[in-house]
Amino acid sequence: MSQDANGPEWTNIEGLGIDTALARFIEDEVLPGLPLTPAQLWSGLSALVHDFGPRNRALLDRRQDIQNRIDAWHRAHAGQAHDRDAYKAFLEEIGYILPEGGDFAIDTTGIDPEIATIPGPQLVVPVTNARFVLNAANARWGSLYDTLYGTDAMGAPLPGGGFDDGRGARVVARAAVFLDEVFAARTTSHARASEYRIADGALLVDGAPLIRPEAFAGYRGDPAAPEAVLLRNNGLHVELVFDRAHPIGAQSPSGLADVVLESAVSAIVDCEDSVACVDAEDKVLAYRNWLGLMRGDLEDTFDKAGKTMTRRLHADRAYTAPDGSGLVLKGRTLLLVRNVGHLMTNPAILDRDGNEVFEGLMDAMITVLIAMHDLAKTDGARNSVAGSVYVVKPKMHGPEEVAFADAVFAHVEQVLGLPRHTVKLGIMDEERRTSVNLKECIRAARHRVCFINTGFLDRTGDEIHSSMEAGPFSRKDFIKRKGWITAYENQNVDIGLECGLSGRAQIGKGMWAMPDRMAAMLEQKIEHPRAGATCAWVPSPTAATLHATHYHKVDVLAVQAELARGGRRAYVEALLDIPLAAYRKWTPAQIRREVENNAQGILGYVVRWIDQGIGCSKVPDINDVGLMEDRATCRISAQHIANWLHHGIVSNDEVMQILQRMAQVVDRQNAGDPAYRPMAPGFDGIAFRAACELVFDGRDQPSGYTEPVLHRRRLDLKARMRT
Repeated sequence: MSQDANGPEWTNIEGLGIDTALARFIEDEVLPGLPLTPAQLWSGLSALVHDFGPRNRALLDRRQDIQNRIDAWHRAHAGQAHDRDAYKAFLEEIGYILPEGGDFAIDTTGIDPEIATIPGPQLVVPVTNARFVLNAANARWGSLYDTLYGTDAMGAPLPGGGFDDGRGARVVARAAVFLDEVFAARTTSHARASEYRIADGALLVDGAPLIRPEAFAGYRGDPAAPEAVLLRNNGLHVELVFDRAHPIGAQSPSGLADVVLESAVSAIVDCEDSVACVDAEDKVLAYRNWLGLMRGDLEDTFDKAGKTMTRRLHADRAYTAPDGSGLVLKGRTLLLVRNVGHLMTNPAILDRDGNEVFEGLMDAMITVLIAMHDLAKTDGARNSVAGSVYVVKPKMHGPEEVAFADAVFAHVEQVLGLPRHTVKLGIMDEERRTSVNLKECIRAARHRVCFINTGFLDRTGDEIHSSMEAGPFSRKDFIKRKGWITAYENQNVDIGLECGLSGRAQIGKGMWAMPDRMAAMLEQKIEHPRAGATCAWVPSPTAATLHATHYHKVDVLAVQAELARGGRRAYVEALLDIPLAAYRKWTPAQIRREVENNAQGILGYVVRWIDQGIGCSKVPDINDVGLMEDRATCRISAQHIANWLHHGIVSNDEVMQILQRMAQVVDRQNAGDPAYRPMAPGFDGIAFRAACELVFDGRDQPSGYTEPVLHRRRLDLKARMRT
């Protein structure tokens, strides 16, 4: 055992220096009940670290070598019009774009229906917040009444004061419209129905059958006067709850008290972008919450409105099927775990030379080890009934990095005694080198792929960094309007379908970043299922319930079948149209406003990340509109300013003045937070300096990532707090 001057103790095991807090957690909390000894685990982890670590480092060196060559190519062609064909030929020459092989279909087996055959909303939640992860896990079912009443989904925000009868009536009417659209009865409307009953295995609404009788899936209670009626459409369920003693049910002719939607079908429990885990203390918190989810015993007690509440995982839901048999539906969303990417190291474990190990290797072994508690279950609150562990892997660059991840999980399975391909892999298509080689990336893990998605935010950050030397980029709003983004989104779906993902794996779309703008989400996010996405990210359980209505209106599997018949709509060439600014005669005010918007977002996010360890939160933007911010949004903003600095659109002095001015705006926006430390007037705190480093040294950050700066600065702050 050893200890540094100010901080953690390390236990030396199998050539590894393991932070004692992490070692105790693994041996005292994780391993009991599993068919694995500490010696087996530590030996296998040591082999993973020392055999795969050098390969990991070589992949990162390859990334940097490629980036150096791309930078040099753009510098050599400075002042010339972008020649897409010449650029493509160059990228092929250096091995950035690889030859595309023949057609194939993934052969992943052991996939749960939530992944394979049930399109629906997907949550992303930081693993370090127990209350949030419980909310996400329990978001499988959500009240449409509560969601419509409590948001601006019907066009107006929730008024103050007590219950608004008029608003409540509008909610009931709106929900009835939804029911009539999706589950219409032959001669009546759900808006005026006075009786729901089951006769001869069929649901009758005021004596009339449903137009689609097969949509009736079950009930609870007396068939002549059921407590609940279960409906099904496009694989998703809707429960009608009847209770004449309820204030809403008492006003309904039928006693309908609520309409409950199957909402978040799956959720990504995030160890990456939405958390601030920089050492063993943080990693133990993350792993402990994941352990509670996998064992099914996670709890969180908190005060709300003066009352002490304890949140636990929901139980499954029991019904009687139309044929009289029992029917049980899961009460919780299917959980995937997002490991960190290949880049970062973590001081929680040191290798035999005293170097921090790659955090992705640590996550691979420990998150899968923890998931074995779920695999061992035969009943109760199970996550995967198919016996799989779902790991989402972010920020991979090209097929060789996907192949490396596949090999890592094969080693983990061997160490843990799991059948080959127990671990299913989600590939995030968020780096350009993956986008232009997507088919080969999928091929590299064809036996375990369960998920691909587009992530516009990180993808934009990588686009800027990859082409930093090509010229100044458009303003951020205009980058989203360029042709490359449509090509990127279309190609992802088309290649996914071409590789046989439909009915076997998820094809996902990105996040709705405005959690308070639900009316706008209802209007716009239906485009994701219309585009063939089997899942799309939402920021809250409330948003999941609203987004679920889109999957009742759109049969995603039918959309995918139609798209597959049409073939690809985009090819690599379209992804190489760099979104540079064609019009650069911006006024000083336009330039200032763009940099201010970027700077305010960076500071609002970074100050909470560094000072409070909050990795994802709703941060007011420059117009005081709350936006979900994480490292991906920060990456875009920092790279965008770095690009404009590099090409002389704005000067260092101008940017520093804007940063200081925006720091005062952020201070004002956080004035009500007692844990907040103002950045002004000194502008010398660690958080402010971190934001400056992200901007002024942005060109030098590997792939434009924010993690190296944020982790280093957060560790610095934590060290100072200990002294």
